[in-house]
Amino acid sequence: DVCATCHAHATCHQIEGKSVCICNYGFVGNGRTHCQDKDECQIGAAKICGNHTLCHNTHGSFYCVCLDGYRASNNNKTFIPNDGTNCTDIDECEESGLCGPNARCVNTEGSYKCYCLDGYKLENGEDFFHPDGNMVSCKEIRCGSPPEMKHGYIVGNYSLVPGSAVHYQCEEGFYSEEGDFSVCTANETWEPATLSCKGVDCGVPPFIINTYPPSLNETTYGSAVTYSCAHGFFIASGNPTAVCNAKGRWDGASLVCKEEELLSNLSIFNETCVKWQRKTGRSGAQKIYTFHILGQRWDEKTFSEVVTLNITTREDNPEVCLELGSGTTYLVNITTISSANITVSDTVAVQTKDDKSMTELSAVVTAALWKGLVYSFFRHCLLSKAGLVQWHSWIDAGSSFVAQCLMFSMPFPSQFPAHETAGCCQLCLLALQIPSLLGIVQFFIISAVKEAFNNVLIFNDTCLKWQRNVRGAAMEDRYSFHVQGRRWYQKEFFHEMTFSLTTYKRDPEVCFDLQPGTNYSVNISMVALNFSLLVSMTTQIADPPFPDVEFVTAKGSVPLLRLRKADDQNGPISFYQVIVLPLGLQNTFICDSFVAATFFSNTTDTEGYVAAEFQGKDVADNMSITLGDRHYYGNFYNAPLKLGKEYSVFLRIISEWNKVRTQSCAIWAQIKNLPPTPQYVTAVGLGSVAAICLILFLSFSAA
Repeated sequence: DVCATCHAHATCHQIEGKSVCICNYGFVGNGRTHCQDKDECQIGAAKICGNHTLCHNTHGSFYCVCLDGYRASNNNKTFIPNDGTNCTDIDECEESGLCGPNARCVNTEGSYKCYCLDGYKLENGEDFFHPDGNMVSCKEIRCGSPPEMKHGYIVGNYSLVPGSAVHYQCEEGFYSEEGDFSVCTANETWEPATLSCKGVDCGVPPFIINTYPPSLNETTYGSAVTYSCAHGFFIASGNPTAVCNAKGRWDGASLVCKEEELLSNLSIFNETCVKWQRKTGRSGAQKIYTFHILGQRWDEKTFSEVVTLNITTREDNPEVCLELGSGTTYLVNITTISSANITVSDTVAVQTKDDKSMTELSAVVTAALWKGLVYSFFRHCLLSKAGLVQWHSWIDAGSSFVAQCLMFSMPFPSQFPAHETAGCCQLCLLALQIPSLLGIVQFFIISAVKEAFNNVLIFNDTCLKWQRNVRGAAMEDRYSFHVQGRRWYQKEFFHEMTFSLTTYKRDPEVCFDLQPGTNYSVNISMVALNFSLLVSMTTQIADPPFPDVEFVTAKGSVPLLRLRKADDQNGPISFYQVIVLPLGLQNTFICDSFVAATFFSNTTDTEGYVAAEFQGKDVADNMSITLGDRHYYGNFYNAPLKLGKEYSVFLRIISEWNKVRTQSCAIWAQIKNLPPTPQYVTAVGLGSVAAICLILFLSFSAA
């Protein structure tokens, strides 16, 4: 019987009608003579029990247990995998306080790690730990004292734990363009601050009108410069010293220099005396004045009196009386030299009265026939208030000798106006012992110029006034004016006027429509007397007008800027600059002190630059300009504006003449939120097109 022979660990089975002994599960052998234990674990725990397990062999069987950090899914300590049991990770961090104080638990696959909290570290320097009953502690991290910064100091409170920041600030007179914070790191070190305090440099001091540029030794914080008035100017008021302040600007200078007015308010009194006022800014200083006096008479063409003399005085209101001849027109020129070696002069016309009690008149009587001889009669008259005093002479036409003289007086005819150049009166020649002869004789009055122009004065820069000799009620004089003007700074400029004036006034006044900044010669002729006077006048340059600009605020685009040119009569003394600044400098921008830097200078991003410059004569009405067009205007490049920057745009007009310089500015535009530059947009667009083409190509290839 086969079944009776089966091994104790075997079982008899009927297979195809035959009895067969087969070892039980967990045993191997022939089933009859031997069945030995089978070690299932030898093929590997992972293969028989699954992941994260240990396999334990038993006699005729085995069982599985989970590794540390894992638990069986059936919650039993042992299991046989044929029921679908597997090992899952245990989250040890669910146990509170597992890692101790100042630490945190991090679960891992089959285990966990303890890490110190931020601001703490392990005493042994390791990154993590397992408590395992050992007392391991996390101690607080501290960075120690923050580093010192040269020319800088710490602002506010701070702590020494990681993550804390120390805020630095530069000392007064220093600045930094980089980071001003240092952070405490977990390595107990301070992250180096990029703060670098540099000394403030104010650069070139601003220009002050009518001064010399100050000499520079230092331009750093606390440095001082002193201005001095330019040649021909004196200190009128203000502080001449500027100090470089902590903000990098020159501060404190308020000097006002005025031109030395060595002669002003020149006038005539008592007919032959002149007085004037001197303004030198130095009261009581001794001054020498040179007088050049030229005298001429209308009725004596060869008469000319020239006198030169010097007057020295300390008076602020000098008065000088001159020894002038009567019946003469004088031009008195007074010249002096300032302490700055500038020559200043002024001229006044003086007309002296004729000291004769009578005005000499001459008349020619037409030749007459008497006793067969031809005689030419001459009559000489003296006109006085009492009447006409006459004496007569005649000359033999053949022998030309004076035969006889006689004198008599007769009333001056009332119908004979004194201002006429010709008239008639009766002549009786009874005294010549000839038959009574009454006739009308024509004669010509040749009277001296009596105060034709007296006390000629210039007022309000463009007006003249003088005193005329009024010879009777309702008497009028006619004057002819010829005015010519030229400019020393504009050779092609010429201004000419011609007109006449008829007046009854004793003190005529006339004002001319003159152009600014021009030297004029005014020739005044008195028509009746054929007498003229030349007066020199100089007009001052008016403050140049500012063009009409429209303020523009733009977001996301660069605006078109327009300006309408102002009517400037000063000539070519002005030019325009377009200034581009970072928007943050708008409120601190000072027109006079801005240095005209090009776009390529090192201070473009921080201090701004000049984008364009135009001469005043080249500016057309309603002119427009676009910022960033990459053109040169004058010596300045109109560069594209940078992406992400915000700008403020100013228009500055600068005028220069005769060592005088003025500047004025107006804000023109604000530009914010600029889009990408055209090159960037083009690059993105081309890249997008290329990407689309590549996708289409791949699609066709796949097909």
